[in-house]
Amino acid sequence: MREDGGMPNRLAQATSPYLLQHAENPVDWWPWEDGAFEEARRRDVPVLLSVGYSACHWCHVMAHESFEDGPTAEFLNSHFVSVKVDREERPDVDAVYMEAVQAATGQGGWPMTVFLTPDAEPFYFGTYYPPEPRHGMPSFRQVLQGVHQAWAERRDEVTEVAGKIVRDLAGREISYGDARPPGEAELGQALLGLTREYDPQRGGFGGAPKFPPSMVVEFLLRHHARTGADGALEMARETCERMARGGIYDQLGGGFARYSVDREWVVPHFEKMLYDNALLCRVYAHLWRATGSDLARRVALETADFMVRELRTAEGGFASALDADSDDGTGRHVEGAYYVWTPAQLTEVLGADDAALAARYFGVTEEGTFEHGSSVLQLPRQEDGFDAERIASVRERLLAVRDGRPAPARDDKVVAAWNGLAIAALAETGAYFERPDLVEAAVAAADLLVRLHLDEQARLSRTSKDGRAGAHAGVLEDYADVAEGLLALASVTGEGVWLDFAGLLLDHVITRFTDESGSLYDTAADAERLIRRPQDPTDNATPSGWTAAAGALLSYAAHTGSEPHRTAAEHALGVVKALGPRVPRFVGWGLAAAEALLDGPREVAVVGPSLSDGATKGLHRTALLGTAPGAVVAFGAEGSDEFPLLAGRPLVDGAPAAYVCRNFTCDAPTTDPERLRIALGAALNS
Repeated sequence: MREDGGMPNRLAQATSPYLLQHAENPVDWWPWEDGAFEEARRRDVPVLLSVGYSACHWCHVMAHESFEDGPTAEFLNSHFVSVKVDREERPDVDAVYMEAVQAATGQGGWPMTVFLTPDAEPFYFGTYYPPEPRHGMPSFRQVLQGVHQAWAERRDEVTEVAGKIVRDLAGREISYGDARPPGEAELGQALLGLTREYDPQRGGFGGAPKFPPSMVVEFLLRHHARTGADGALEMARETCERMARGGIYDQLGGGFARYSVDREWVVPHFEKMLYDNALLCRVYAHLWRATGSDLARRVALETADFMVRELRTAEGGFASALDADSDDGTGRHVEGAYYVWTPAQLTEVLGADDAALAARYFGVTEEGTFEHGSSVLQLPRQEDGFDAERIASVRERLLAVRDGRPAPARDDKVVAAWNGLAIAALAETGAYFERPDLVEAAVAAADLLVRLHLDEQARLSRTSKDGRAGAHAGVLEDYADVAEGLLALASVTGEGVWLDFAGLLLDHVITRFTDESGSLYDTAADAERLIRRPQDPTDNATPSGWTAAAGALLSYAAHTGSEPHRTAAEHALGVVKALGPRVPRFVGWGLAAAEALLDGPREVAVVGPSLSDGATKGLHRTALLGTAPGAVVAFGAEGSDEFPLLAGRPLVDGAPAAYVCRNFTCDAPTTDPERLRIALGAALNS
């Protein structure tokens, strides 16, 4: 029962935490389903499509200002059919209409507000609208009244606009699948383009707001590993250090916020997303693998621990996000309230002397670096001169007090793709730093995906929550990122079943997401038909489904020798040849996959009795620590059929051995970890 005496709307049965946040609104919301559009046709009214996600600050603001407002809801219910979509649950719906919003307005964002005909054709667009006119922006009520009037009085004009938009969108299909993959020239041009956009004073690329460039850093690390280019490594190293020392990184609890609102990485947008932390955990682990950096090691482990501690669900998967907002102690929900500190708060917790130390160490000032005199904690460029034990005590006490503050809300839905990224990160980080608990967490998440998200035909559900699979089909990124995670898990654990499951998923990529030319689509050929079949090869906050699929297909082919999977990977990378030299920041994952293709990728088979045997474990860990781009690792006993790479690979004089191959042509096997390290380019101090 709502506060106004009304009943919950249709969203009360949703599994999405974002939709459930709106179940008590006086707006008569519908989920995205055929019935909503049938109702719009029956009533002859337009559809309001509102798209957001649970950790979105401005989504909460607009909900409070407009969707909880009785008169606004009454107008909506009288003149529209209102549809609410969780963009994380339905990335296909979000992608199609966001493309229209960006084409029409030159910008996009969430909440996304789109008005549609009953045939789902868009005709008017926007994002956040305030409750009153502000800064040249109309109020939401004015927009509703204007759209209602246009629908009632200028219907022909509205339908003509909608038809033109749909035709324009239909003409945007990409066909780069038949091009050749990028070579040395294109990767060199991409590196040059990144150098031009690099911020040498602050790290990262471009201006404010500044997003963590995880996929680009992975390319830079692989490019350095293959070519020895010092500039690539320096951009990766400096960017990672600046982020780790900035406010975008949680200096007390570990983990990264979504982005920095400034160029200096000082003030974050405080929401914490699983996908950012999975990608960054893996990147920092790879940076340590390449350089031996203590800072990279610490950040990788703290980020992994953050994911397990704060995002792991009861079922063993990983929740999507933590909100940016939380109760500031007065009942108001305020962005960043959980994370920021004033000098007075430091003194209250630590006493005067330690508070002064903490203020210097973490950059807390009287003026503040955030709002209302509060500061986001940062880390000084040089930590010399500070007592390490005293700082550790300060950090521990501050974290204990912060844990007592009202915590940000958690979006508990498990998204298949993002869990795939987390599996890869936790498996590798656990293996590198000999943390079996992290590997076990990766295995548990993989078990959940296989048990709950996969059906009998190995088709993926996009989400689950509380042990119940969602109704929406997986999209390309789900199949690709889960396959990526399972392939990493197979290399770490030596359990071939994960390779088998990855193969089932990648078979779907080839048969259901790829056309005759090798181009990929974000939705399967048999998925729900929208006004356009979404297709975006560029990275956003996560690797695009297109380039993630290319990378996973390539790794699977290296494991198995499958020519169809390698050919599909090469065709898919044609888009990187076209886009990499022009917009390298937006195809970083594709550039990283192209580095692996140029390097082979190398195939490593480690043959030995078990990982409890010291010699076998030494070879296996050395293989995992190799920096050769995209190298795959198989482990098993002599004669094992767990992995195709183990076939015909015997022990050497009765001792465990490693075989390093390219395209299944192998160098002489070695029993010496040092020789293996040199062959795979592992860092001297790893």
